[in-house]
Amino acid sequence: MDLFGEFEWRGLVYDATEGLRDVLAREKLTSYIGFDPTAASLHVGSLLPMVSLARLQRFGHPPIAVVGGGTGMIGDPSGKATERALLTVEQVEANVEGIRTQLSRFLDFENTSTPARLVNNAEWLTKLSAIEFMRDVGKYFTVNYMLAKESVKRRSDSDEGISYTEFSYLLLQSYDFLVLHDRFTCTLQLGGSDQWGNITAGVDLIRRLRSAKAHGLVMPLITTASGAKFGKTEAGAVWLDPNLTSPFRFYQFWLNTDDSDVGRYLRYFTFLERPAIEQLEDATRRAPESR
Repeated sequence: MDLFGEFEWRGLVYDATEGLRDVLAREKLTSYIGFDPTAASLHVGSLLPMVSLARLQRFGHPPIAVVGGGTGMIGDPSGKATERALLTVEQVEANVEGIRTQLSRFLDFENTSTPARLVNNAEWLTKLSAIEFMRDVGKYFTVNYMLAKESVKRRSDSDEGISYTEFSYLLLQSYDFLVLHDRFTCTLQLGGSDQWGNITAGVDLIRRLRSAKAHGLVMPLITTASGAKFGKTEAGAVWLDPNLTSPFRFYQFWLNTDDSDVGRYLRYFTFLERPAIEQLEDATRRAPESR
């Protein structure tokens, strides 16, 4: 099974740019996913993108994990009803280091045939002047185009509105894609379904400035059987750092998974083959008390 087919049967394809299936079947694409350093640790909601990068690497597609040391100082409005509190440079840098350690547990950075990379977008964004940003990036996006993006539209229609800081986030993420394309020939960006507008903006920027084809794939936002946001409990987020979420509570989080979610989570978060997962799903249906 090819990579696109693998993602598809696991239920990981919410939307994708035209032609991606064919390209993945014949080429090894360098791809990336961004991670927002708004906390000292990632939480279980970040497991899907982390495992997805590892899955890409196993299929021979070089993955790049981008830690948003630059964009993290602004904040992504996607999926947010209100503006985030801005972090200090020192807070972001400390968070980046914690996330770097966690990502290294999923990706093989020593692999020479399919190398994984870890980069911090502060490396180029902090060197980008306002004039360069407006001339080299902003010039290629109309306000109408940006307002049509769901993440911007939802916030601009709210009582609070959206600040220029968050309004410009889409352009900065697009610029990230362009830089990665130029440096590492990166042509695929993945993310959650709430990132579709940001990802396609980057695809458009690469097409306009480099006359090159780039692609995007977004995965579904995970909810539990009850419709609750995955990774959120009454006690708060479930962190990957044992100092923030104890190993016992982490174990309990997974143990308390609804029976109807077991098969889906096995497809999302494990590397088990299809027959093994289907066998476990069948066993759970027949004897859920034995799980």
